[in-house]
Amino acid sequence: MTTANKVTIARILLIPFFVAQVLYYVRSGNEVYRLLAVLCFGICAVTDALDGYIARRYKQKSELGTLLDPLADKLLLVSGVVLLSLDNGQMFERLPLWLVTTVVARDAMLALGWVVIHHACGKVVVRPRVLGKLATVLQMLTVLWVLLKWDARFLDGLTLGAAITTGVSGLLYIWDGIRQLSTSPKSTPIGLAHG
Repeated sequence: MTTANKVTIARILLIPFFVAQVLYYVRSGNEVYRLLAVLCFGICAVTDALDGYIARRYKQKSELGTLLDPLADKLLLVSGVVLLSLDNGQMFERLPLWLVTTVVARDAMLALGWVVIHHACGKVVVRPRVLGKLATVLQMLTVLWVLLKWDARFLDGLTLGAAITTGVSGLLYIWDGIRQLSTSPKSTPIGLAHG
């Protein structure tokens, strides 16, 4: 259990607290809950960069970390995007359902792909892509924008950018997964493997 992994686990444990604060704010209108939600989301975003830095700087990269880190991101962002797409009355601007669908569908396909590749190949090799990181940043910025109640006129462009980068990065990751499956010796047809 490395320091980087402990930071990631702490981030995962903060997600239910974040969800609760958003729900309490919508229900009560008490600004303290919204500020706590913003603070919690901000801490999660900062520690996302922090655990990556710790892992690289102190050579603490681990298989557990490569699984937990993206899982923490996905749990946080899916929670935020789904919560803010609900009818929250006048409390928050509502995120469009097409953004939610894009984010959830991509993450579900990546999770399914990970299971298939792990089962077929024994090991999953994930090559981080700049577009995937950009999608994560834009999703985080979109959620923060709504939580902070900044100018809604810019929200359409932000959500469109988040959806496009999320969708395209998902397709690229699927392409990487297909290539990994096709080059694996375990993917060879049974007749050819024993022939």
